[in-house]
Amino acid sequence: MSVAQRKYFTEIAALAEKIVSVTTINGKSFTGTLIGINPDNLSLVLADVKDESGNIVNRIFLNGCTVAQLSSAEKSFDLKALAQRLEKVFPRMVKLYEDQGFIWVMEKVKLTDHGITEGSGPAAERVQRVYDLFISETKA
Repeated sequence: MSVAQRKYFTEIAALAEKIVSVTTINGKSFTGTLIGINPDNLSLVLADVKDESGNIVNRIFLNGCTVAQLSSAEKSFDLKALAQRLEKVFPRMVKLYEDQGFIWVMEKVKLTDHGITEGSGPAAERVQRVYDLFISETKA
């Protein structure tokens, strides 16, 4: 897989759990939370969906070949910028796995856009402080 292909799938995966708008090839529009993506054919699953008429549906499954456009108004989380910030605090101890959506710090603390998912102790507390500051600055 080329770097461009990996980046494409990373960008699509970053939309998971975000509110997106989908337009189909026949012009129908849906807005909902993207909860599933099939990377083989780009079929999508949306939750809490509203169509262009205002009808609300719990779940909708869209075949990838019928999707004309997928968009998100939400800015995706900048994992790379967070890794660079952590690198200043933990020099040469930060590994970014952007395509998988996480950062390893000291090979002990795993961090995603939602916060620490693995690790504890003083190092994890320090990572958490950097993460909290980063989040507050990006929301400001």
